[in-house]
Amino acid sequence: MATFAAGFLAYAGANAAPSAIDARSAAIHPVADQEAMLAWLARVPLTRDFPADFSQTLVGHGPAFVVEMSTSAGCIPCGDLWSKLAVLGRRYGWQVRTIGPGEAAVMSGRMGLPWVGYPVAWVRPRSDPNRFVPIAIGTDHSVNIARNLYLSAKMLTGVRPAVAVRAMAKFTGIVGTPPGPGDLNR
Repeated sequence: MATFAAGFLAYAGANAAPSAIDARSAAIHPVADQEAMLAWLARVPLTRDFPADFSQTLVGHGPAFVVEMSTSAGCIPCGDLWSKLAVLGRRYGWQVRTIGPGEAAVMSGRMGLPWVGYPVAWVRPRSDPNRFVPIAIGTDHSVNIARNLYLSAKMLTGVRPAVAVRAMAKFTGIVGTPPGPGDLNR
């Protein structure tokens, strides 16, 4: 009976909505559906203050950079991040493209980042595939992604960002559930 109760409590705890403490202490949040993704996104703070040169910087630097994003079939956060990047790309003139799992793993390894899942997005100059800055690990709110695009443009051009925005928005870690063994060869 004690084993059943412990197993039931573990099962119930694993399927319960994450608490605010869980959200702050955990780095990666695999989600299998839209509802779980939105529950995690509801806990992510929104960037509210933007520097005066924000739009000008994004529009002016758009043609010089490309956003590259890893993705996986059936990945709910991948679709969410892709749609947000596509809107931002059209608004500010940034090219957005997907990259394969091999290229994504190499980029993560070169930055010393452990592979945590899909999606991950980077910005790089169109003319230099060896210089890049990660802007998202997992999906995020559009305003936070735009903030990270702004900062990546500043970092990659060697310009100090305006006072209102000096650090990347914290990566959410809201990623898709890991693929099953048969899914790796897609």
